Amino acid sequence: MVGIALSVIIGGLLGYFFQTPLILDRVDNLIKLGLCLLLFFVGIDIGKNKGVFDNLKSMDKKVILLPFITMIGSLLGGAVASFLTPLSLGETVAISSGMGWYSFSAIELSKISAELGGTAFLSNVSRELLAIFTIPFIATKIGSFPSVATAGATAMDSVLPVINKSNPANVSIIAFYSGFVITLVVPVLVPAMVALFNLG
Repeated sequence: MVGIALSVIIGGLLGYFFQTPLILDRVDNLIKLGLCLLLFFVGIDIGKNKGVFDNLKSMDKKVILLPFITMIGSLLGGAVASFLTPLSLGETVAISSGMGWYSFSAIELSKISAELGGTAFLSNVSRELLAIFTIPFIATKIGSFPSVATAGATAMDSVLPVINKSNPANVSIIAFYSGFVITLVVPVLVPAMVALFNLG
């Protein structure tokens, strides 16, 4: 946990004070490479546990329903946010339908307004960062499935190493499945919410 926090802080400071083109021009590629390495080692960790797939078979239908329950919960959370912010119900639900996928939701909602796109970016980045810092606690005190749901779409990639470290190995496969399903739905869900609430 401390290592993650320090990595973010040090990276932020380096990015702010040492803006050299050599690094800045390659940031996207370095992020992709780092993410691939993380997922590679998560895969090794899953594979070394011989009984992981047998454990999956014994789990009930909650596994199949997890991504859908996560999406419903996220949309309800977005609806509640409309009472706590100056944004309309349609705007908060559309933002929450990004499910943590900040790059897609920000680009899609910026077609409506730059302010809404910026809010979507900050909201979904915040969800990912909160997930990274709270998953260890949620997994220990509440349960594995809630810890996966917290991550939303990011459960299959950037937050997967944290989920893997905080839960039994078989939960990583469930997290990947949940994040994968949510990632498939988000590109349809965000425009659907925009159309439903006539935001465009």
